Amino acid sequence: MIRYSKVADERREAGAVECWLLHGAVGVAADWRAFAKRLAGEKIGTRAVDMWRFLESRPLPLEDFGAVFNADAAGEARSTPKVLLGYSMGGRLALHALLENPHPWRAAVIVSAHPGLADPSEREARRTADAAWAARALTGNWQGFLDAWNAQPVLGAALPRDERATAAMALHRREIARGFIDWSLAAQEPLWERLSSITLPVLWVAGGNDAKFLDLARRAVAAMPQARLAVAPDAGHRVPWEAEEWLARETAAFLTSAGAAASGKP
Repeated sequence: MIRYSKVADERREAGAVECWLLHGAVGVAADWRAFAKRLAGEKIGTRAVDMWRFLESRPLPLEDFGAVFNADAAGEARSTPKVLLGYSMGGRLALHALLENPHPWRAAVIVSAHPGLADPSEREARRTADAAWAARALTGNWQGFLDAWNAQPVLGAALPRDERATAAMALHRREIARGFIDWSLAAQEPLWERLSSITLPVLWVAGGNDAKFLDLARRAVAAMPQARLAVAPDAGHRVPWEAEEWLARETAAFLTSAGAAASGKP
C-alpha cells in the first residue's frame, strides 16, 4: 500500500477542531500561513495540506482522490474533529472527498470552486489548455510559467509568497504538471447532480467581483440541502488572500453555527 509523506503539511495547534486546508492548482501548503494564523486567533487549528504529495508516487485520477484523501485523514492517530476548506482546485478536490462515504468531515468551506463542465466542447478546450499549462510547468522557464499563470484576468494579483515558499513550489514541478492532467477540470465528471448527496453543513464562498464563480456558487448552494452562500466584498477569485480577515471570521462563525467548533470568544 502506498504511503504518502505528511512532512510537508503545516499544522497549527489552536483549538478543539482542525481545519484541513487544500491549496489551488499552482500553490503550496505555505500559501495558507497567514490565513491559518487568523484562524488560530479564532481558536481553530489548521492543517495546510501539501496536495502534491498525493501525486509524487503515481498518477491519482479525480475519481480515486476522495477515497485516498479521506483514508489519509481518517488514519490520523488523534481524534480531533476535522473540517475541510478547499480553494479553487482544492475546492473541487474537497467536493470529491465529501462525496465519498464514509468520510471524516464535520463541515466544509468551498471557496471559488467549479462543480464541473457539462458542455463537451468546453471540456475539450479546457483539456487542451491544461495540457499546455502542464508542458510549460514541467519543461518551460519556471518564473515565466508563474508570471503567465498569475497574469490570467480571473486570478488578479500574484499571491504574496516568500522566497522559501516559491523555491519549495519549484521542487514540485513534476507534480504540478501532473495535476494539470489528473486533476484538470476537463478530467472531472460534472458534479452538479451529485451535490444534493452532500448533506453536512457547507459554506460556499465566492468573491463579489468574481462574476463567473459567484454564479456557480449560487447554483451549487441551491442544489445542496445544508449549504449557504457567503460573498466576499471587494474580492475576486483569490478570496483567502484578497479577503483573508473576512474569510477567517466567516469560517469561524460558520463552524460554530454548524456545531463543528466551539466559539473562540471568551
